[in-house]
Parts: sequence; structure tokens; C-alpha cells
Amino acid sequence: MLRRRWLVDLLLAGLAVGAVIGDEIRGGAVRPVAIAVTAVVAILARHRWPVPAMVAVGAALTVTIAVRAPSQALLLTLGFLMYHFILHTTYKRAWLCSVGAATVLFAVGMIADPGVWWSLQSLGLYAWIGGGGAVGEAVRNRRAYIAEMTERLRQAEHTREQEARRRVMDERLRIARELHDVVAHHIAVITVQAGAAGHVIQQHPEQAGPVLEVIRRASDDVLREIKSVIGVLRDPGEADPTAPSPGLDQLPALLANFDVRYDESGERPELPAIADLAAYRIVQEALTNAHRYGDGPITLHLTHAPGTVTVEVSNRIAGRGDGTGFGLIGMRERAAAAGGSVTAGPDGDRFRVTAVLPAHAHALETTP
Repeated sequence: MLRRRWLVDLLLAGLAVGAVIGDEIRGGAVRPVAIAVTAVVAILARHRWPVPAMVAVGAALTVTIAVRAPSQALLLTLGFLMYHFILHTTYKRAWLCSVGAATVLFAVGMIADPGVWWSLQSLGLYAWIGGGGAVGEAVRNRRAYIAEMTERLRQAEHTREQEARRRVMDERLRIARELHDVVAHHIAVITVQAGAAGHVIQQHPEQAGPVLEVIRRASDDVLREIKSVIGVLRDPGEADPTAPSPGLDQLPALLANFDVRYDESGERPELPAIADLAAYRIVQEALTNAHRYGDGPITLHLTHAPGTVTVEVSNRIAGRGDGTGFGLIGMRERAAAAGGSVTAGPDGDRFRVTAVLPAHAHALETTP
């Protein structure tokens, strides 16, 4: 792109120099070297200083008209500059600038040499300068239209993707509700039969076999239902469902991917599976956010106390926090599902995430 721009600049500069030479051959040039330098410099500077370049060429052209030696090279350059200016400006009706500039130049010509300028040939001034501005605005509007249509197509595609994801989620929720109903029925059967089995074993041990067989079949039905429905709910490429759920035992492999200062206090108890998984995922999400938005090393501290495990992740604030906040929402949801809680926010010059999770299964039973 830069190479193409320089080629265009060199072509325009060559045309301007050629026009200066043509003016000198016709005998109408005034200080041809100064005119050539002004035109070339303005062409090369138009990308960074479009308005000063245009004003300089316009002023120089006005001088040549006032001394009755109008420069075709400066007129050619002014038309190009007017096109470039209007193409890259955001003003509405910017083509009025080109018409105004042409009118000023025509007025100066009428004052300096009315006999020459009061003719149809003077309309060429409007055709070149005003036409350059009109073409610039037409191209600008065309580009804006294409950009708007491209953005609309992108938004429409994004909306379709969101609608498709919403439909998938609605279907998965429906399947999950069906799974809940099926599992609840089978679990109710198992509970009733287990209660009956206890009574039968005490009173008639020889009749316990059929009751236990009913429990076994109901358990098998539950497992089959769960396995089939979970297979539908999983996304393609998701982790192997037969692999064990991650927990705090897998922290060393996770920490190997981050610059973390890690310490652990207290004796780690055997956590409930859901609390162990929640602790691991909270650490994973907190470390990812700290690495993405923070600055410097990350601090991770695990504290084991009677009945609870506390996870604390902190990092120095770097001012790059442009995330959506979905990570914090996910951490809070995981902690709530395990019967715990998560707090997050600035603490001085650091951002701190603290999760408190229960270390015994009884807390999950009493959680509303």
C-alpha cells in the first residue's frame, strides 16, 4: 500500500513538472522553478497536511492569475489536492469548498484581466476544480456505502450466529429438563426400593434378591439416560467425558503455563468433587485474566482451614482491563454451585480474586 502511494505521488509530481515545462514553452510561466517546487512539495505533503498544501497551491495560483500569467501546473495540482482533501474529509457537502475556491480564482481573474477571463474558457476552472471536488465526494460516498453494507452484512451474520447459538441453548435446556424428570423418577424408584430392601432384609432375607434387582435395573437406567443425554449436550471437540475431572491435584501442570508465586498453607483435605473442580476452574480463570489484563508476576495462595478452602489470586493492575466480566460471572456461578462464594475487585494497586469453598459435603446439602 505504501509503495503504491509513492508511485502515485511520483506520477502526479511528474505531471506537475511537465505542466510547468509546458507553461514555460508557451511563454506564460512566472518563476517556473518556484512553481514546480511548490507543486511537488504540496503533492508529497498532501497526506499529512492536506489543508495547508491546498491553501499554499491556491495562494500561488492566485498570484499567477493576478499578474496575468496563470499557471496550468498549479491549476492541475489544485484539482488533485481538492479531490484528495474531499475524499478524506468527513464534512457534509465538502464539494462546496471546491466551488468556492474556483469562484475566488475566477473573481481574481476578472479583476486582473477581464477581457481574457470573461469567456467560456473560464468555465474550465470550475470544471477542473469543482469537478475534482465532486468526484472526491462521489468516491467518498461510494466507499462509505460499501463500508456500511459490509458492516450490515457482518452484523447480520453475527445475529444469525447468535440466534443459532440461542436455539442450541434452548434445545439443550429442554433436554436438561427432560433429563431431570427421567433421573428424578428413577432415583425415586431407587429410594423407595432401597427403603423396602432394608425392611425385607430384616424380616425376610430370602426375598431381598428381587428388590435389589429392581434397584440395580433402575440404577442402570439412570446411568444410560445420563450418558446418552450428556453426549448430546457436549460440544464437538470437548474434553473426553471418561477423563477424570480436574482438581487441585492438577495445579502443578496448570501453573507451569504462568509466571506465578504460589504458596499453600494448612493440610489439604479431601474435597468434595464439585468443590475440587470449582477450585481448579476458579484458579484457571483467575490466572488467565491476571495474565491477560495484569502486569508482572501473579500471586496464588491456597489456605486450608477447618471446613473451608480459600483461593486467593492477585496481580498488579496494568490498566488493560477491557474484558466483558463474563469470567467473574463464571467464577461466581461455579463457587455458588459448590456452596461457596467469590469476591473480586481492586485492592490498592492490585486486583484480587478470593474464593471461599466448603471442604465437606454437608455444606452442599444445606445450600439453598
